[in-house]
Amino acid sequence: MTTLPTSRIIDGKAFAEGLRRRVAEAAADFLSRSGRAPGLAVVLAGEDPASSVYVRNKAQQTVEAGMASFEHRLPAETGEAELLTLVARLNADDAVDGILVQLPLPAHIDAQKVIEAIDPAKDVDGFHPENAGRLMTGLPALVPCTPLGCLMLIKSIEPALAGLEAVVVGRSNIVGKPMAQLLLAESCTVTVAHSKTRDLPAVCRRADILVAAVGRPQMVRGDWVKPGAIVIDVGINRIPAPERGEGKTRLVGDVAYDEAVQHAGAITPVPGGVGPMTIACLLRNTLAAAVARTGVVVDVPSA
Repeated sequence: MTTLPTSRIIDGKAFAEGLRRRVAEAAADFLSRSGRAPGLAVVLAGEDPASSVYVRNKAQQTVEAGMASFEHRLPAETGEAELLTLVARLNADDAVDGILVQLPLPAHIDAQKVIEAIDPAKDVDGFHPENAGRLMTGLPALVPCTPLGCLMLIKSIEPALAGLEAVVVGRSNIVGKPMAQLLLAESCTVTVAHSKTRDLPAVCRRADILVAAVGRPQMVRGDWVKPGAIVIDVGINRIPAPERGEGKTRLVGDVAYDEAVQHAGAITPVPGGVGPMTIACLLRNTLAAAVARTGVVVDVPSA
């Protein structure tokens, strides 16, 4: 019986460190040319523990990259009108190049209304309908951070993607749909698969590039992976880990990693794969927004 070679492990943590370093160098160049640092405003409404940690990490990495960090923490009972007023103030603030409103928002606030209130030129999450439409039509846009990071990791393995077959499992506005558009822009043949897809394993087996972003732990099995494919696992799921002790858990992706690693040519682990890229790409988007808004020319890292 022939033993398949194990995959090349895509080290997202190391790639993200390199990206943050390049962004920091460009941010220093921007500061020297413009007289100010690129600025990122992050808004957190409520006390969600995971969101609070995430916002703190964003602020720390923003400062480490030589950018200005503006943090706004609001109580959970903050009204929608008050939040929209803050967004309008940040839109008008020339020191702020990027605005990120941390999701999820409290249930009484319409998240889509808040997203649409953000100036598209400062929408570093890439969620505004104008940026989504520009991405779809091939115009310059601020692109959602996670799919942008995925594309960077894919191209670190295979720079020339034209003609390759790509399958994206998941159709969210945050990852699945923009990921498909980015791959189309690279001249891939793209299939967006989802819970209603017939014979999903067969569809996945066609993929030279397989992106799993469905939010179901270890759903994509090893025998769904075409030998030699690039597998990008966006999922972050916490499952019970009784082998670690009572009540313990561990993180897994949407791909059954131990199986898939025997088939894929390259694969992202969970944790340590796609996750670190999201904040790094947020910093990159903030720099890109600053450059676009001011006309100051510096080298913005691209996919």
